[in-house]
Amino acid sequence: MNKNEKKRQKLKKKAPLKFKEFKVKDKCFLLEFLISKYPSLSRNNVKHLLSGRYVSVGGAIVTQFNLELNKEDVVVVFDSPLRQSKKPSRLPIIYEDDEIIVIDKPAGLLSVDNDKEKRATAFRLVNDYLQAKDKHSRIYVTHRLDEDTSGILLFSKNNKIKEALQKDWSTLVKKRGYYALVEGTFKEKSGTLINYLKENKLNLMYISDDKVHGKKCITNYQVIRENEAYSLLDVNIETGRKNQIRVQLGHLNHYVVGDDKYGNPSNPINRLGLHAYELDVIHPFSQRLMKFRSKMPKEFLSLFKK
Repeated sequence: MNKNEKKRQKLKKKAPLKFKEFKVKDKCFLLEFLISKYPSLSRNNVKHLLSGRYVSVGGAIVTQFNLELNKEDVVVVFDSPLRQSKKPSRLPIIYEDDEIIVIDKPAGLLSVDNDKEKRATAFRLVNDYLQAKDKHSRIYVTHRLDEDTSGILLFSKNNKIKEALQKDWSTLVKKRGYYALVEGTFKEKSGTLINYLKENKLNLMYISDDKVHGKKCITNYQVIRENEAYSLLDVNIETGRKNQIRVQLGHLNHYVVGDDKYGNPSNPINRLGLHAYELDVIHPFSQRLMKFRSKMPKEFLSLFKK
C-alpha cells in the first residue's frame, strides 16, 4: 500500500459529510436558486446557509449572495459548515492573470471533488486563495489531472474563457508533456504508442481491439534515464484519454511506479511516478502561445546515479 493509498484509507474512516447536490439548468443568481430549492426556509435562513459556509459551487465554498450561476454548475449544500482551506503554501502558483491561473498541483490532491468525495481539492484551494483577495472572484475547471499525478493544472477565471478553451482544447493545446518513472528497460528508446481504450464497469481503462467503440489514444515517449530496474521517460500525449499513459505503458509491462490502480508495480519513491511538466496552449482570443512548465520532482531522479 503506497503513501497516497494510506492517506485515502484514513479519510474513509472519518464520517462522510452529508449533503444535497443540485445541478443548474439555466443562468441565475445563487440566492434565488437556493430559495427555489428550499421553499420552506425563510430568505434570511437561506442567506445563513451562505454566510455560514454551508454551500459550495463546483467544489468551492461560496458566501456571495449574488454569484451568477451558469448552466451545468453543481451547487452542493452541506449539513455542517465547511472550513476554509489554509493558505495554499503547498500549492505553488506558476502563472496568474485576469483570465487564468496555473498551479503546480501536488501528488495526492484531487483536482476537483467527485460524487463520492467532498474534501480538499486543488479547485477549492485556489478558489479560497482568490476569494481572500476578492470575494467576488470565481474559478472554473478547465482540465484535470489524476489525483496522484503532480504538475501543471490550469483553471479559468471566467466562464467565457473556460468555454472557449474547452470547446477547442484538443486543437488549442500544442503540447502536454509528462515525466513518467516506470519499471524495466526499453529495447526501443523512443517510440509512438497507438491504441484504442475502453472503460470497464469498475471505471478502469483497458486496451481494446475495438476500433469502433474504443477511443484512439496516441502517446510518444523518449527514454532520458535508465538503469537495470527503472526507466525515466519524457512523454508527450497527442490525445487526452483517461489514464492513457498508465494504461499504454502498463500494457507493455512497463508499469508506472506506485500505480496500484493498474498492475502491482514497486513503489520506490512513495508516490505515483507521473508528473505533468509542460502545457503549451494557444489563447483562444489573442492567439498567443502560452507555455507553462514545472520542474521535475527530485525523487524522480533519486533512483539514478549521476
